[in-house]
Amino acid sequence: MDSFNIDNYLRISLTDVVLVCISTFLIVLIAKKFFWDKLLAYIQKRQDLIQHNIDSSVQIKQEAQDIKDQYDEKMKNAGKEAHAILESARASAAQEKQQILEEAQHEVSRIKKQAQEDLEREKRNAQKDMKEAISSVAIEAAKKLVKKEMDEAAQKKYIDDFIDEAGSSKW
Repeated sequence: MDSFNIDNYLRISLTDVVLVCISTFLIVLIAKKFFWDKLLAYIQKRQDLIQHNIDSSVQIKQEAQDIKDQYDEKMKNAGKEAHAILESARASAAQEKQQILEEAQHEVSRIKKQAQEDLEREKRNAQKDMKEAISSVAIEAAKKLVKKEMDEAAQKKYIDDFIDEAGSSKW
């Protein structure tokens, strides 16, 4: 066998370099002719898809921020509305309370006036009944006086006593 020489394996010659450059140039020309447009179109399509995804994510993020801001504003307004509703309810309750108190006072006044009118009517009826009773007693006394024959001074004394007695029992 021949002896092994490393120089045979590591040799670089000008012809080898020129052939490698020509073959590479031919491969690039063939690739450019048949594959380059497809490769650029694929790269452009991929780049457009990535840009579209970035744009849509930015848009979705902005929409989410807008929705969050609207939600925060609604929450602030909800607190204010709840406070306004409570204040309105308190005012309404106070007004209703005042109205109920006024109605109760009117009812008390009406009942009191009715009671006073009933009392006055009863008083007048009692006075009327008392006058009738005094009249009947006076008539009976007159009948007795007529039956008895008294002198004028005795009759006068008897009538005065009767009037004094009726007057003191009247009140």
